Order: sequence, then C-alpha cells, then structure tokens
Amino acid sequence: MVKRYLSVITLDQARALVERSFPAVPGVVQVPVTTGAVGRITAAPIFARFSVPAIHISAMDGIAARSADTLGASEQHPVTLPDAARVNTGNIVPPGYDAVVMIEDVWVDGETYTVRKPVSPWQHIRPVGEDIGESEMIAPKGHRIRPQDLGALANYGVTDLVVKNVRAGLVPTGSELVPAGVMPPPGKVVESNTLMAAAVLAEAGVEAHRYPIVPDDYDQIRDAVRLGVAENDILLVSAGSSAGTRDYTADIIRDLGEVLAHGVAIKPGKPVIIGRVEGKPVIGLPGYPLAAATVLREIVLPLIARYGLPAPRPERVAARLTTSLQSDIGTDEFVLLSVGRIGDRWVAVPQSRGAGVQMSAVRANGYLQIPAQKEGAEAGETVNVRLTVPRAEAEEAVLVTGSHDPALDHLADLARPHGVEIHSTHTGSMGGVLALKKQECHAAPMHLLAPDGTYNTHYLERYMPGADLTLLCVAERQQGVISRDGLGFDDLPGRTFINRQKGSGTRMLLDHRLATHGIDPASIPGYGREVTTHLAVALAVRTGEADAGMGVYSAAKALDLAFVPVATERYELVMHRAMLDDPRIATLVETVSSEAFRQILLNLGGYETDETGVLRGLRD
Repeated sequence: MVKRYLSVITLDQARALVERSFPAVPGVVQVPVTTGAVGRITAAPIFARFSVPAIHISAMDGIAARSADTLGASEQHPVTLPDAARVNTGNIVPPGYDAVVMIEDVWVDGETYTVRKPVSPWQHIRPVGEDIGESEMIAPKGHRIRPQDLGALANYGVTDLVVKNVRAGLVPTGSELVPAGVMPPPGKVVESNTLMAAAVLAEAGVEAHRYPIVPDDYDQIRDAVRLGVAENDILLVSAGSSAGTRDYTADIIRDLGEVLAHGVAIKPGKPVIIGRVEGKPVIGLPGYPLAAATVLREIVLPLIARYGLPAPRPERVAARLTTSLQSDIGTDEFVLLSVGRIGDRWVAVPQSRGAGVQMSAVRANGYLQIPAQKEGAEAGETVNVRLTVPRAEAEEAVLVTGSHDPALDHLADLARPHGVEIHSTHTGSMGGVLALKKQECHAAPMHLLAPDGTYNTHYLERYMPGADLTLLCVAERQQGVISRDGLGFDDLPGRTFINRQKGSGTRMLLDHRLATHGIDPASIPGYGREVTTHLAVALAVRTGEADAGMGVYSAAKALDLAFVPVATERYELVMHRAMLDDPRIATLVETVSSEAFRQILLNLGGYETDETGVLRGLRD
C-alpha cells in the first residue's frame, strides 16, 4: 500500500523547525594557508606574528636626513645637509634619521647633499608596523578567507588557520541508479543529485562526503544512514523521500531516531523529510533534480548558515514577467527564469516547471518565489527575481524567443567568449513575433511562409504594422520528413506522427503542404501530439514513438535518420532596428556573419549560407 506523507508544513514552519531542533555547533579544524584555506570561515581571530614592516624603511629613492636640517630650504635658498645617507625604496632608514628627501629634490656633489625643499618628520618613511603591528588582529572569527587574504596572511607570518568545519554525508539510494559515466540502460538513471549537492555544500564551505549508491533494501539503507550519522554532522539521503512503496527513508529515520516533518509545502520539493538521529539533522532529499535543488537552497543552506557558514545572498532585480504562472494556494513555488535587460528594464522568461527537467536549471540565470498566499503571477507583472549569477553576467544575457533551430545552440557557443550569453526559448515563430511586439525579447527567430511564397515579412507587417524592424538571415535551411525508413510526404496518412507546436513555422509549413496535397490531418495518427524542438521530433522518431515527423535536416543527421526534403525556407532573426545599437546585438550580428558560423552550418548539413549574415529592413 502506498504510504502518505506524515505531515505537510509550510516553508516558514520548516525553517523554524530546523532552527529550534538542532544546536548547530560547528567543529573546528586547522588548515594550512598554502592549501585549502580559501572559502573557509575562521573559527577564531587571526593575529599577526610580526610587524610589517619590521623596521623603518624608505618609501622613496632619496636621501635619509634629519628633518630639522632641512628647515628653510627652497629653490632660492638651498640647504646643504651636514649629515645624510643615500637610500633606495625599501632600504632600512639608518638610526638617527627621521625623514627621506626624494632624490629629485637633491643636488648631489660627491658626498655632499643639498636640498631645495624642506621635509617634515617621518616624511617618505614607512615606520615599523605601518601595514600591521605584531599581535594586531588581521581578521575576526567568522571571516570567509578570500584569495586576496592569502598573501597578507603569509606576509604577516601566519602559516595555519583554525576554521569552522561542518561535515556533511550524502547517501544516494535507489536500485535504478547507476554511477556517473555509465550509460544507463532502460529503466535506469545516472545518480547526479549527490554530485550537485556536494558542490552546493562545498561552495558554502562544507566538507562533503559522497557515499556509494545503496539499492532499495531496508537493511542496507539503514546501515548506510547509521554510518553516515556517525561520521558526519549532517546527513542528506537522496531519493526515497516520497510516498512510494519502496521509499524507506522516513521509516529508517524513525527507526534510528525521529521524523520531525515529512512533507513541506514547496514546489518542487514537497516530499522532503526533516529528521533527527543521535541529535543530528538527517534530511531526505526528493529524487527529482530540481526538487532536490530547491530543498538544498531553501532548507539545507539556511541550516548550514546556522553553523556559521552563510551562503552569499543572491542579487535581486525587478523584472517584467512574460508569461502568466498559476500556482496552488498554500504552497511556496519556485520558478526558474531566464532574465535579461531590454532597454532600461529587466524581462523574465519562465523555464519549464517540471521537477525532472535539469536543463531548466542550466538555462536559467534567476528564479522567482510565488508565495503561498498567491495563486500565481500574471504576464506583464513586475516580479522580484533572485539572480543565480552575478548581476554583471545577467547584463550580458540576450533573450531569443521564437522558432527553434539547432544552429542557435552553436551560435550561443560562438558568442559566449565575446560577452554575450544567449538564452533561447522555444515558442514557435508566432510566439516569437508576439514576444517581439511586447518587447519581451531581443530577437525572434522565425520562418513563416506567406501565401505569396515569401518568408516572414508578410506576418510582421500584419502583426507589427509600423514597427521599424530588421531581419538578420541565419541561413536558408531544408525542412522535410524525418523517419527511420525514408518516408515521404505522401506516405504520412496512416503513419504515427510527431508534430511541432501550433504557431511554429514548421507546423504552418506542414499544414500548408497537407492542404496542397489534399491530405486530411485527421488521417495522420499522432498529429495532435506536439513538441517544441526539431531534435525532440527526431528523438521521437528514433525511439519508435512515431514513424515520422517534420523537421530540419541537421536534426535528422544528428540522429542518423532518413530525411526527405519538402521545402527550403528562410530562417531569420528579427529585432527592432534600434537594437542594432546595443553592443550585445552588434556582437550577435557579427557572430552570425562570421566565417566560423558559416562553417558550422555547412558541417551540420541542410543549410545554404549564401544569405547568412544579410540584414534587411522590413520595407527594404
């Protein structure tokens, strides 16, 4: 029988529960300055072992002198010093002298020195301890060691540091798991959650230890938890936290200690377990990667902070949301976003909300929290976005919304070294036009065939009349039928099909060709099933989910599938002409026009590059 959650509490209740349930006392460890010190948090103040400088030294090339001997010196009345010594920068100032005269203010005649301006006591001298004095505090406890601290610590005689140390164990559970680097057979998945969790914890200064994968066996998991608790301050058990029939984590925690909460009203991440064994926190992470990441960020890192290892606070921007988001009352939901600056405002494009879609985290550079008391957020609403990258990096983002093509990924790869980060959202050509109209993207890739046989301009004039637009040709590309056994267009009736979404140029091309061939879409099984990328079409065909689909040649070639051409179409990036003044867009245009990009298109296959990089105005 499937078990239910023991309880579901709010996120605020979960954090309060964690705060009052664990003393959170960190251990301490001594680490050498030369290795392993950066990022660690000091457990005690650090004091200088000696003064720097250790003796008075000259700050200039010049003459060591007694300042009183230089009184009254000027260009008109130079003063010959009765006693002086030549010094260079960094030399010890001999006893008896209290100033240094810069060499350019001295006339030198053998061993005689004449000065043209007076100096004050201790002028141009670095006195003992000017940088730091012996026994002076360098840094207090709770200081995170930075790279710039290392040289200073070594210079002040510090060779070892006492730092806070928190040990976290990570136990992956599940008979379906295989180690990273192994191609998972059907029904198996790569164990990646503890790899991610270890990196998150290490970034916070935690000493993380990953244990071997444990199969779905009660006794083996219990032994692993018992060992993990004994060897660590905190234990994270990955997977096994939901209410499935083989999820033993809650029962094992109850067997060895107590379950404080099973279920927190957050999405993704609801099945999280908060337990205590031998007085130590044991957290059961959900198996879905984005759910695990949410629990790490919202529950585990605040727990780590209580040990004195605070995570840096994310920067925030106010951004306009491009798409309405519905959310359940009573649940705090976290939505990953691609965020970019368009003109003088920020725009936020939601990524997929599926808890198992790890690419959403890869593509995102920010996230939004929809509070439990709200039913969602509306398109056009200004929302508070927390950045997952530095603000300067988010400033480099270029939002590309519209038709998908594999070439866009290669374009992003070429543009990244030049300070441009392309964030591509696959909404279809018409989706891109609407986003461009609302100024919710920098550029919209499209390939819309008009009744007169032209591409793109007809629809732009219809939906954006009067707009001053520029079209940048990426390539002329081949669209056709992708199959395993060379099916052509006339073979589609009766064959299972995988389709592109409504509003995409590929879907519109398909519907146009079906009409001209007199083929009823209802005669094609699967016509209503939609995906958002050409590669998704090819994958569905290769795995046998569909006999055929419409897509670009490069996607068929990538998966070694048959391709029967149907049309050659103009694939362009459309943008407001004013965007050409933006350095990011200028870089994008240069990259599309580059020989390197043309060569990539030729290697991918199915692209004609004679028009690649050509700019045209909407009414040119």
